Amino acid sequence: MSNTVDYIVVGAGSAGCVLANRLSENGKYSVCLFEAGPRDRNPWIHIPIGYGKTMFNETLNWGFYTDPDDNMLGRRIYWPRGRTLGGCSSINGLIYIRGQRQDYDHWGALGNPGWNWEQCLPYFRKLESNDLGAGPTRGAQGPLSATSIKTPHPLVEALIDAGGELGLERRSDFNEGDNEGIGYYQLTTRAGKRCSTAVAYLDPARGRSNLRIETDAQVTGLVMEGRRARGVTYRKGGQERALRAAREVIVSAGAVQSPQLLQLSGIGPGALLSEHGIGVVKDLPGVGANLQDHLQIRLIYEVSRPITTNDQLRTLWGKAGMGLQWLLFRSGPLAIGINQGAAFYRALPDSPTADTQLHFGTLSADMAGGAVHDFSGCTYSMCQLRPESRGSIRIQSADPLQAPAIHSNYLDTERDRRSAVAGVKYARRLAAAAPLSSLMKREFRPGDEVRSDDEILHFCREHGATIFHPVGTARMGPATDRDAVVDARLRVHGIEGLRVVDASVMPTIVSGNTNVPTVMVAERASDFILEDARIA
Repeated sequence: MSNTVDYIVVGAGSAGCVLANRLSENGKYSVCLFEAGPRDRNPWIHIPIGYGKTMFNETLNWGFYTDPDDNMLGRRIYWPRGRTLGGCSSINGLIYIRGQRQDYDHWGALGNPGWNWEQCLPYFRKLESNDLGAGPTRGAQGPLSATSIKTPHPLVEALIDAGGELGLERRSDFNEGDNEGIGYYQLTTRAGKRCSTAVAYLDPARGRSNLRIETDAQVTGLVMEGRRARGVTYRKGGQERALRAAREVIVSAGAVQSPQLLQLSGIGPGALLSEHGIGVVKDLPGVGANLQDHLQIRLIYEVSRPITTNDQLRTLWGKAGMGLQWLLFRSGPLAIGINQGAAFYRALPDSPTADTQLHFGTLSADMAGGAVHDFSGCTYSMCQLRPESRGSIRIQSADPLQAPAIHSNYLDTERDRRSAVAGVKYARRLAAAAPLSSLMKREFRPGDEVRSDDEILHFCREHGATIFHPVGTARMGPATDRDAVVDARLRVHGIEGLRVVDASVMPTIVSGNTNVPTVMVAERASDFILEDARIA
């Protein structure tokens, strides 16, 4: 096996699988894709509702925890991150959302040419096979499936009608640039099974002789020669090994581990690196800074009729029926996942576009992925779409196997705190609107006794958690921006032969789930890399 390839891709997640496919597609270049975790053979990965089983699986999940967050009553918050082929796309909630037109126009306005909505739209269309059919904003021939929920659920239908009472219009497509409204989510499923990026992009490419896939192989550092990346060191089977890249190393390890790998390799805040005895190759203070995430606040209601997924999961016959429905027809609750109902609304009246997202689940549990309650229940999970609060990712030592320190810093600004409270109040208005109100027996959490703004904010601090969307820790921006890490073609500033391609390059978080935008970023980056190879 050669010890040199043209391109090394670190991380076989939502972005890495895309890159491995596209860079090896023409047969001209050799590519090696590294994944610290195993192959995606666990059956729960491929059953859409199975992320309740992978949420705490130590083999498939990094299982990070944040540092104690003073804004969250000193709590350490669990951050699951994918550790298998497909990365987080193999363990996430399957929600197919792009965000809003303004998100990408803002990226362009920050000094990133080529990243506005109209310029990103062709790549969104390229990546998807949407069952709503091709159109000006939709694609129908791409690798990643966007599948509509076909079977109505009485709770979701009541939610949609209640939203109409509050002025939200029903919509079937939330991905046209303006996502305000209410309806059913589309999901990254295909024929009743999860369509991760490993399924969509890696499976069709596995037989290529120029693509090497290394699983159970954790990259421990970048091989640097001066200010050029020449390869990686990695650990596999208890041995330290190395691989060289003739052209480029592409870091796609995600918003937690991409900045960690850069810092371990001497690229990052100089003082931090020196503190841990790491030689400074390039002092880039923005590496690990600018961390953003969506904070979810979950309201739980007891439902007056036994029509929830809780009811089906509570009995052996119910579980057997769900399993049989999926095995025979690839349909039913197992084929959909947890969150079916979608709403994007303005919780704060001065917001120019929808500022809050609702994930409505037809089940309830004390935490996402936990055991369901022993009553008929549903969940209203809200998150502020464009938080102002910023956190950080920082190595704690020079040991590549030690998890980095995650400073989430949720609810750090007044607007973020007001938005959290307003989002809860709006969800309560939805639950109290007809016809949904007739199905809501009682508010289980936080409960009717929590009424004032201060009480609601305390509830948010006490129970808020990640909705699994960290971004921004290697942000894109011009060289004149001291805190930018990569340029508009995702090349690391001041370093040759090195790019970062994943959610960490997003300068600001998008107004929705981050998986599909990450796939789009990787599609764009693939073109950048191949274009630059032709010029070189």
